[in-house]
Amino acid sequence: MQNTGIFLREARSGLCCSHCLNYVFFMLYDLPNSDEIYSVWDALSDFDAGDIWASRSYLLKTLCDLIDAQNADWIGCVRLGANDSRDPMKGWRPLTRSTLVPSKNTSQAIDEAFAQLEKGEPDITTTRNVELAGSFRVMLLNELATAEWFEGPSYQRFYRALDRKDSIWAGIPINQDAEIQIGFHRSFDKPDFSLQERNFVSHALRGLRWFFKHQMLGEGAGVASSPLTATEQTVLQGLLLGLTEKQIAEQSSQSPHTTHDHVKRIFRKYGVSSRSSLMALWLGKELKPNNNP
Repeated sequence: MQNTGIFLREARSGLCCSHCLNYVFFMLYDLPNSDEIYSVWDALSDFDAGDIWASRSYLLKTLCDLIDAQNADWIGCVRLGANDSRDPMKGWRPLTRSTLVPSKNTSQAIDEAFAQLEKGEPDITTTRNVELAGSFRVMLLNELATAEWFEGPSYQRFYRALDRKDSIWAGIPINQDAEIQIGFHRSFDKPDFSLQERNFVSHALRGLRWFFKHQMLGEGAGVASSPLTATEQTVLQGLLLGLTEKQIAEQSSQSPHTTHDHVKRIFRKYGVSSRSSLMALWLGKELKPNNNP
């Protein structure tokens, strides 16, 4: 810790390089080596631009392995329409979702939780995320909920019944009307997540804004006029890989006419008129929120 103090003083005086700052961060929080995080970032950059499912699965599985989590959820959230003061969700709704290790019980529980939202009955963990929407955050489950909540029906139904003892939840804003929420879950045969593991997840996700923008673009959630269908996502991947419409049609077992219709619908959903404009979204053009309900 004496060396850490020296690095901190140098950091405050502007004499400390970025490598030293990384050293301080990992010394203070007793985290795994930063090289593990950098390896994840490097691997994600090697995925094809439109291959959102493989890259997403890689991120979730790798982080689960690094923090000893058994499963992970990914939820694309959007804010729809005007803010109704009577709506406890303030217009925010889950639009897309995926689970690293899916099961019938998990799917049913998530459907039930989403149905409660539509009835205007969100639990405290959801309303807390709504309050924090627009800011990057990574929180332990006990930071989102009260002690009483763990004895209540929401925890029993949506956590205990799924063998989820504890969770780390992350919220990543994409624009003012869209964000991604990721939950990492640990089973009852494991100890609760630690602050060090929460900080590790925070550091790992904080440097991936480009990746999350690509993920939202790939699904169309909160960015396009409506989410892409599974077929449109396949066609989109071919477009981003530079394939001709004929090649995309052959790979998808479609007629060229059908593929062309999909391409036109994709362009309309993203508000572009050409491949070059579509590619510009993936090359850093600012994402504009789409407020269509």
